[in-house]
Amino acid sequence: MEKKTPTKEPGKKVAPHWNFPLWYLPLMLLLLWMWQGAFGQFTVQTIPYSQFKEHLANGEVVEVAVRETEVTGTIRTNVAAVADGAVTAPTEKAPLTKEPAKAEIAESESDEKKDTFLFRTVRVEDPNLVEELQAADVKFVGVRPSFLTQMLLAWVLPIGLLILLWIWLSRKMSGAGQGVLSVGKSKAKLAVDKDTGVNFNDVAGCEEAKFELREVVDFLQNPQRYKSIGAKIPKGVLLVGPPGTGKTLLARAVAGEAKVPFFFLTGSDFVEMFVGVGAARVRDLFQQAKAQAPCIVFIDELDAIGRQRGVHIGTVNDEREQTLNQLLVEMDGFEANVGVIILSATNRPEVLDRALLRPGRFDRQVIVDSPDVDGREAILKVHTKGKPLAADVNLRRIAQSTPGFSGADLANAVNEAALLAARHRGTEIAQKDLEDAVEKVVAGPERKTRRMTEDQKRRVAYHEVGHALVAAHSEHSDPVHKISIVPRGRAALGYTMQLPTDDQYLLSRSELLDRMRGMLGGRAAEELVFNEITTGAENDIERATAMARQMVCIFGMNDKIGLVRCAQRANNYLPSEQPLQRDCSEQTAREVDEEVKKLLDRAYAEAKEILAAFRQEMEHVTEELMKTESLDGDTFYGLIGQKNPRDAEPRQVAIVRYDSDKQ
Repeated sequence: MEKKTPTKEPGKKVAPHWNFPLWYLPLMLLLLWMWQGAFGQFTVQTIPYSQFKEHLANGEVVEVAVRETEVTGTIRTNVAAVADGAVTAPTEKAPLTKEPAKAEIAESESDEKKDTFLFRTVRVEDPNLVEELQAADVKFVGVRPSFLTQMLLAWVLPIGLLILLWIWLSRKMSGAGQGVLSVGKSKAKLAVDKDTGVNFNDVAGCEEAKFELREVVDFLQNPQRYKSIGAKIPKGVLLVGPPGTGKTLLARAVAGEAKVPFFFLTGSDFVEMFVGVGAARVRDLFQQAKAQAPCIVFIDELDAIGRQRGVHIGTVNDEREQTLNQLLVEMDGFEANVGVIILSATNRPEVLDRALLRPGRFDRQVIVDSPDVDGREAILKVHTKGKPLAADVNLRRIAQSTPGFSGADLANAVNEAALLAARHRGTEIAQKDLEDAVEKVVAGPERKTRRMTEDQKRRVAYHEVGHALVAAHSEHSDPVHKISIVPRGRAALGYTMQLPTDDQYLLSRSELLDRMRGMLGGRAAEELVFNEITTGAENDIERATAMARQMVCIFGMNDKIGLVRCAQRANNYLPSEQPLQRDCSEQTAREVDEEVKKLLDRAYAEAKEILAAFRQEMEHVTEELMKTESLDGDTFYGLIGQKNPRDAEPRQVAIVRYDSDKQ
């Protein structure tokens, strides 16, 4: 039934509608009590009890109200005495004179000079107070506390404080309870706007990966076209690749292109110290995703929860396995997840559980590898968009000088170039800024404070020229791009940079031997010139030994060991302290060490022969390097009378750096 509202008729009064909350009443009482106390505080003068007794003795107290804790009343005193801050004792009464008219006039004048004020004083235990009041003919009365004050102080205020305390404690306990109950909630963050601000145009250098992911986007936009012919989109897409290649950026681009809700979280968000929390969070995640379907769930660093299951001891491993089991069931269990696509990224695919990678779960793996020269050029164009570039900037040449760089490395190089240009007070980013930035990223920043003596500087110069000269006189070595004896990074006192002239996906045995020969050229030059060796070849020996061991153990390039694979790689994408793990017997390992030593000795002997044959060229280049501290490839080949192999426009380059470690 519709409720009618009263309307005002002519000649008839409508009763007003009162809306008076009950809590207004105690508030009004409290304000009234506070107003009374404040009014009394401003109108009543507080005096010491001793001063009250003096006024009483002088007969200046008019009336008194005696309370339990204080005495209040009225005092009439002389104006001059109040102004002086003292009270004079009364004088004896003058004897009666024969002139009564004059006495009455004086008494009336003295009454006009007297003042009256209200007082308050704290009551002191004084048994004779009543007798003194009677003797002074003072009107006095006893006063009990008011009902309002008693009620507020004895009941309202304590009960109110208890209620406030109870409310505060209940809220704290409820908050703690909610915190405990929310442990099993998923920590996934949902992109509020379906447009993530990233699309495939913002991702460069991985065209194959984008081609694979466009199918997922098309399915999310047009699902009926696939369902009509019985096609099923992959439930899970695993992005695999080295760090910094843009796996997370690709996932955001997929969500931005598809215009669907996007959940993102990491593998470590599932696992906590409480048992069963990870599995509960997986269930909660998929419940939220189903409510937002179609949608994308992106799990970064999947290896945190997707490791191979096995027999472990400890609750941490059991908790991780329970989380993984729940993830497997949610992805492809008894109930199908319609419209929920799982994207994940990892750089350790070799440790993932096999059940996680089977068809029906992560049944599509997309490799996001380091970009080639065309991809690097496209990435540079993306990161330099909107930045002021000079007319001489050649991004193709920068892309050729950065093989092995990921998208993050290229972004860092462009940012370093902008910083260098700003440091030099430039308004544009020049080609030299980009080249210096690449050199800084590869070799480290210049160490201008590391001052070497003239003898140490000459040793480093011979060391680096030895690298370059051996490479220049080797048939399969990469052309020299730059030689420098400027200290850089943590321990590099100098470096030699080489750039190949073509894409290299395979290396022959001769090319590997020439590279080893070039690595050991610096140590050979030191021994040839100074008849003494230093610690400067530490990094060279380490890299040459690793290459020789790969030739023997993995590549099968040794006649004695043959085609037996004697080692395994630890990880394909992440660097480790032990890149090769031995997979052979002790006797075979001993033979491997002997063959590795033979390869190194052969490369070192050949390097010494080359330097001895071209000793005059080495001296000439070293003297020039001592003067300029750095030589580019054209200058170096001009000093030794050769033509730079890089005069023909190269299609792909790679940097091979030989560090001269701390002497």
